[in-house]
Amino acid sequence: MKIVHVSAECFPVAKVGGLGDVVGALPKYLNQVKDTEAMVVMPYIYNQFTKSHDLTIDHKAVLPFGESLLDVTILKNDDLDFPLYLVQIEGFSHRHQPYGYDDDYHFYIAFQTAVLNWIHQWKALPDVIHCHDYHTGFIPFMMKYCHQFPKFREIASVFTIHNGEYQGIMGKNMADYLPWFDVWQFPLLVWDNDLNAMASAIKCAWRVTTVSPQYMKELMSQGRSIDDLFQQEASKCLGILNGIDDQVWNPATDENLVKNYTVKDIKSGKAANKEHLCRKYGFNPDYPLISFIGRFTDQKGVDVLADAIWQAISIFDLPINFLVVGSGDLEMESGLEEMNNYLDERYNTYIGYNEAFARLVYAGSDFMVMPSRFEPCGLNQFYTLRYGGVPMVRTVGGLLDSIIDFGDEGGTGIRFIHLSSEDLLHAFQRAMYLHEDEKNFLSLKKNNMKKDFSWQKSAEKYINLYQDLIN
Repeated sequence: MKIVHVSAECFPVAKVGGLGDVVGALPKYLNQVKDTEAMVVMPYIYNQFTKSHDLTIDHKAVLPFGESLLDVTILKNDDLDFPLYLVQIEGFSHRHQPYGYDDDYHFYIAFQTAVLNWIHQWKALPDVIHCHDYHTGFIPFMMKYCHQFPKFREIASVFTIHNGEYQGIMGKNMADYLPWFDVWQFPLLVWDNDLNAMASAIKCAWRVTTVSPQYMKELMSQGRSIDDLFQQEASKCLGILNGIDDQVWNPATDENLVKNYTVKDIKSGKAANKEHLCRKYGFNPDYPLISFIGRFTDQKGVDVLADAIWQAISIFDLPINFLVVGSGDLEMESGLEEMNNYLDERYNTYIGYNEAFARLVYAGSDFMVMPSRFEPCGLNQFYTLRYGGVPMVRTVGGLLDSIIDFGDEGGTGIRFIHLSSEDLLHAFQRAMYLHEDEKNFLSLKKNNMKKDFSWQKSAEKYINLYQDLIN
């Protein structure tokens, strides 16, 4: 069985968020299954990876695009656990990041068309083309209805939604850049009177998945127009919970830690990493350390978290350390840094993205807070468990699917319902009392490290999905 994953991101080549982690791990675990071959196709990114790794030319072509002809080069790299193909298209911005360019919509239509032109020439076609997020959302339509791709009519297409907020909404005139199709199929590209790449994929893909069962339910009931489409196509929609690469995320071997550790020496291992962070930021190591790692966006609830931290220290004087790590919205960055001038040594920030430092924070933190407004899956809770910490999560999306409150049987973390300062403050107090109960706290952390959220379990579900489609 041959599966082609098409994505805008793939770790370690280029990663903005969870999409990059998923596409960088799932094919690796699929390739561990007998008679399965998975590969990744993504845009060429001008960065350290492409500069430092050997790339060989696999294919060159000329792509008709509107009134232009574009030179396309597809480069191959064999250094990962799966074949990686990078699509270079001249005539667009030199992309040092996957997104954020004025020509994004044009580029990603050209990218999708170039990928299908190339695959259509293969002697042995894939069994499944697995598309990820709106940047690949027109592929299922083109496979079915564009006349230059007749070989794709019987090839299965899967579309996975990693974040339903980004749908690829654009003017109808952008359809002029797609390969030739019959005009009566135009409605399959449209939703709410605009071209909508995600809506098109939901209509045309053989299966539509998202990264947790709960998030699929939420996509059908958020009160937005596109909810109706999810409900109409519900019979082919399902949620499969993400996993993590537990070989890459392993506190026993992680070179970024001050001290490596396993379940057997978790107490001394986490203490050593926590003490390092406390010295660096002036925290009292006897207090629990609650950290946040993520993008500073409305989605992540950072605005409410900031208010709750302010109240926890300046009003309620809780003996808790808070470390906020991340970047994003400039106003949020400025506000979080400004809080350093008014709060004492129980609060600090690290503004920026540094994966090596993030791993140290997972190892040294007692708790990891995730106050998301919505969360398709989330991966930080899995990293926290893997490194023997306790996630503090709002009950939405994949956070609800993956974390059980420590007060219940089989509990792994602290859950709260509402995105409010009051609920967060209550969660902080529960964390404080749990931290004081050393015996039960240590037992909980050990049990968390033993949990299996690896990609092996999730990959089996994808294999079953692919096999059902092929059969």
